[in-house]
Amino acid sequence: MTGSRFEVFVAARYLRAHRKQAVISVITVISVLGVAAGVMALIIAMAVTTGFRNTLQRNLLGAMADINVIEKNNDGIDDWEAMSQRLRRVPHVTAVSPALYMEVFLSGAIQQHGAVLKGVEIGPELAVSDMLRHLKAGSVDRLRDPAADPPGIILGSAMVQETGMTLNSNVDVVSKEVLPVGIRYKPHRFRVCGIFESGFYDVDVLWAFTSIAAAQRALELEGVINQIELKVDDIDRAPRIARDVEQVAGKRYTTSTWQERNKQLLGALKMERIVTIIVIGLILLVAALNIFITLVMMVMEKYRDIAILMSMGARTQQVRRIFVAQGLLIGVVGSALGVTAGYSLSYFANRYQWIPLDQSVYQLSFVPFEAHWVDGVWIAAVAILVSFLATLYPARNATRIAPAEVLRYE
Repeated sequence: MTGSRFEVFVAARYLRAHRKQAVISVITVISVLGVAAGVMALIIAMAVTTGFRNTLQRNLLGAMADINVIEKNNDGIDDWEAMSQRLRRVPHVTAVSPALYMEVFLSGAIQQHGAVLKGVEIGPELAVSDMLRHLKAGSVDRLRDPAADPPGIILGSAMVQETGMTLNSNVDVVSKEVLPVGIRYKPHRFRVCGIFESGFYDVDVLWAFTSIAAAQRALELEGVINQIELKVDDIDRAPRIARDVEQVAGKRYTTSTWQERNKQLLGALKMERIVTIIVIGLILLVAALNIFITLVMMVMEKYRDIAILMSMGARTQQVRRIFVAQGLLIGVVGSALGVTAGYSLSYFANRYQWIPLDQSVYQLSFVPFEAHWVDGVWIAAVAILVSFLATLYPARNATRIAPAEVLRYE
């Protein structure tokens, strides 16, 4: 038995042996469990933060465009058809859709509800957004029909639950008109032809879709829209593409990207991820301290064994590597247990939705767990590295033993 195999063999024997001081065995077990708990907790925490970020990002991108083009003075875009043609030629822009947004009141048979009415052209809208592709109920066909009377409207599932404006029921879209003598509220009859569910509560409870033509008639804004929405081939490059879009659109217009519109939410998720890593990383430091104590006590217990090994020809480096190997074995075994437990719990928690949430508060109905293999690799690597660092002092201390002094009275 030569080379590193000798050190690993001795280290494993030391870890498995029944010791006179049972407390060392207990601390060794605690050290392994500490590393496992730290690794497991970090993997689960990363799975939660990644799940929240990715789920919210998917829901947001499904509900809104990657880039929005807006007139700076909010006067509306009257030449939107020609501008849409120009924007389609911008590199990396894959789809262009006109939109007309307006805050309105929806009045059903029982209740009223504030809403953001979005007028769209169905074909371009389906290319830019995923929201209307898979409706929970109904279809978009009525929005395609310019002769539909009353015109169709598609409501969010949360709005339907709160107001009872069910599929195929009639609702009034109440718009506000400012007159010299006051404000006039004017109702326009629509029929609920579909119900969507984006997974994002604020959207599901506030948004409503209809055709651009019907929205323009209801709001008395014939031939005008107020936004042009774009989809790009790389959402991470949206800010750079937005600058090219502004040059093509002209000085009257500005843009906003999906990152800018959700800056606070994305920033909060990023900060939460950093804090989680720091806080749960303290568990690994506690485990490293346990490894340190275990090896210090083991060196004290094994003075005679170390002296015998050195008197039989074991080199100082070999003795040092024995105790380094012990710490690494603790780190590797603990990391393996932690990775297995972390990924298993994340899988089952996500599959069976173990932790429900109040969707009106957290935007999601349950806590999503998305454990990526990359997280497991770096977390296990950090745990093993911390375990290795905890071995350096005890391993060095073991090599300071003088065999003649220890064995003098043996």
